[in-house]
Amino acid sequence: MRGYDGGMVDAEPLGRRERKKAATRATILEAATALFLERGFDAVTVREIADQADVTPKTVFTHFPQKEALVFADEKERHERLVAAVRDRGPGLSVSGALKAHYLAEIAALKTEPQSRILALMDGTPALIDYAERMWLRHEDALIATLTEEFGLDEPSEEIRFYVRFALQIQLMAVREADPEASVEAGFRFLDQGWASYGKGGR
Repeated sequence: MRGYDGGMVDAEPLGRRERKKAATRATILEAATALFLERGFDAVTVREIADQADVTPKTVFTHFPQKEALVFADEKERHERLVAAVRDRGPGLSVSGALKAHYLAEIAALKTEPQSRILALMDGTPALIDYAERMWLRHEDALIATLTEEFGLDEPSEEIRFYVRFALQIQLMAVREADPEASVEAGFRFLDQGWASYGKGGR
């Protein structure tokens, strides 16, 4: 369709296209989740998900770069929450305190619907566990940049790099523990106080 100036105008407004994309994405996710829960992650193919959602496999991959991404569709939101927990923490709250509270809130959320379905799917599925860990560690650069800016540095220090790397590992360990709160507490206590206070000089 042509506009008043003779140029072409989009026959479908951007807002409508975005809504259609969101609806298609939601349909694919719903189909994938139902199939995964029914038969297990490894037993379901992308073509079966596409057929269930009434789309093509190419459409599935347009929205989700790989099969594992269908289980962790909220990765972008998780990334934003993690960075915000540090960047927007309240006055007087340490970085470790902010991360500790954030980790415990995220772990608690995983035990409620619909997040608990992710844990059910991950149980006994190495591909999902590996993907989840790789996605989690991708937050490293953003956290390093946040702390580097907070300390007014042009480049991140080695201390910041080590701190972020080890802090992210705490969550990976705690989420598998029967008592994640105790694990998070121990992890940050060790990170903040160091080995010397625990090992008494190397014993």
